[in-house]
Amino acid sequence: MTARGRAGLSRLLGARARLRWVHLILGGALLMPYFLLTQVVVGGLGSGSDARTSLLLNFAAYALALPIVAVSGLFGLVRPMSVAAVRAMCAVPGELLAEGRARSWAARGRASAWWTLHLGVGALVSGMSLAVPPMAVVLLALPFVSALRELPVGLGPFDAQAEPYAAPLLGIGLLAGLVLCAAGAGALLARLAPVLLGPTAADRLAAAEERAADLAVRNRLARELHDAVGHALSAVTLQASAARRVLDSDPGFVREALAAIEDTTRRTVGELDAVLGLLREGDGAGAGGTGLPAAPTLAADLDGLLARSRASGTPITARQDPGPAGDWAWLPAIASREAYRIVQEGLSNALRHGTGPVDLRILVRARGGHGEPGGRGESGGKGESGGQGKSGGCEEHGGHQKHGGYQELEITMTNDAAAAPGARTTGGRGLHGAAERASLLGGQVEAGWHEGRWRLRAVLPLGEGAR
Repeated sequence: MTARGRAGLSRLLGARARLRWVHLILGGALLMPYFLLTQVVVGGLGSGSDARTSLLLNFAAYALALPIVAVSGLFGLVRPMSVAAVRAMCAVPGELLAEGRARSWAARGRASAWWTLHLGVGALVSGMSLAVPPMAVVLLALPFVSALRELPVGLGPFDAQAEPYAAPLLGIGLLAGLVLCAAGAGALLARLAPVLLGPTAADRLAAAEERAADLAVRNRLARELHDAVGHALSAVTLQASAARRVLDSDPGFVREALAAIEDTTRRTVGELDAVLGLLREGDGAGAGGTGLPAAPTLAADLDGLLARSRASGTPITARQDPGPAGDWAWLPAIASREAYRIVQEGLSNALRHGTGPVDLRILVRARGGHGEPGGRGESGGKGESGGQGKSGGCEEHGGHQKHGGYQELEITMTNDAAAAPGARTTGGRGLHGAAERASLLGGQVEAGWHEGRWRLRAVLPLGEGAR
């Protein structure tokens, strides 16, 4: 046998063809409840004792069952069941098939067409698979069993008694025809499966949105890990180094540095455990419905963050201008969280990349819509001494919180020892993460050399200006 012949025989009798045959027989089995239902109706309309009338009634019941099959195929669960069966038995690549239930009516219509085709063709192949093999066995045995020649076996133009040896040829032909029909029907369904069970435009859009949402959560988790753990390692390293240098001469500073190290590591372990828990469990119902642990905010921990950073021996000049409210509690929660992380990343950059004594200056202030402080002078903000202005506050109007006319939150961090000019222009993962945080709120981050000093500047919209 030639290679082409062996390949053709493999296509007809190979494992793939046999699985597709089983898939067709499964379709015939699934049609049986519909067929029995319509057979009751057809049996009430007419009856017949002869074989021809009975066969016609069976075909009428089969034809009436197909519209009912098509209606039942509109249910959303039909598509995932059909896709699972096709993947297991029809050797169709999984990426060509849709995932999940059919949502749109177009997808349901295509799934219904597949369901009707599978059950309808499967019923015919199942009927042939039940009837042809016994008939072929009788025809093959006809020349050798004289009792069979007495049976009323019709061979068309042949006479079972006069020419019994023609019967085996007819039996072999019937078996070959069954194999060819089953293989052809299986190949047809395998070819039509991607067309009728493939993803629609709505499915592709839903899958793209799901992938984008998953990627956004993963990126957010990566940013949280980088900012929390990266800052903690940088701060702890500098605090331990500073404490080691003055271990004998300044025990008070050493105690302060060790306390800061303990506080920093305790906070970071808690954040790390929360994020790793989400990664292990895949739970998307975290704080705020974002699938993330509750992050620190400006109101809750900005002063603590600055104090822990100063414990490394780094002089930090910080000025806060939260507006008439006197603190950052009025900020929208998401803006407060992202602003805290941006400040944390700026501190990490200065501590990690500093090449000498770092003179770090930080300004965090609320501004009006035109780049000016919102209706008050800077002198009323929280300065280095930690004093706070107490005037004013947030007000409610029409069910929406108004923040004294403030439209933006500006964060500016400068130092003169971060790197040599030209060495860093866009930053690494941390600065990219800060830019992503600002971008999610409709803001922006600029990082680079400005008037001889390294500057990180972020502007975050507030209220209606934020996305």
